[in-house]
Amino acid sequence: MRDMLRNPLVYYLVAPVLVGIWPLLVWGVYLPRAQQDWEDDKAYYFEGQTYILDILLKDPDRLDMADNDQVTGEFSYATAIERVANLYNIPSSNCTYSAGRIITSQNRRTQQCKVTLENVGIVQAASFLSKIQSTWVNLDCDKVKLERRAELPDRWKVSLTFYYHY
Repeated sequence: MRDMLRNPLVYYLVAPVLVGIWPLLVWGVYLPRAQQDWEDDKAYYFEGQTYILDILLKDPDRLDMADNDQVTGEFSYATAIERVANLYNIPSSNCTYSAGRIITSQNRRTQQCKVTLENVGIVQAASFLSKIQSTWVNLDCDKVKLERRAELPDRWKVSLTFYYHY
């Protein structure tokens, strides 16, 4: 075996065979696979477009919200909560919050906040949560607690726990 590897004639025969196999592999295996992947990607693209159109037909207000997403400056729970609550017609009397201190641990600054939404509809609460988290990407909702109000239909007390990572 060792003598065969030292023989240059082996390399003169094996190298052209390997170089000749490569175009056959590209033509016979890799190109059809790439074409199939391209067709799959086009199908996913058109499927995604139909989902986007369905979402926009069912909820056209999303385009208006996208225009209002101009967020500037340092994060503040007060401004973030007030802004999103006003967007979904949640009165300030029904929205309370208490923010904790900024805690630094492992070179990461984190602040916790507990938000309580009183006497809101389930759609308002879900929209509030979705909007505040999509607006502030470093804001995580750790806990959601729903308590139904017996006196009125679709009236809830929603308790949320947020963590913002600076």
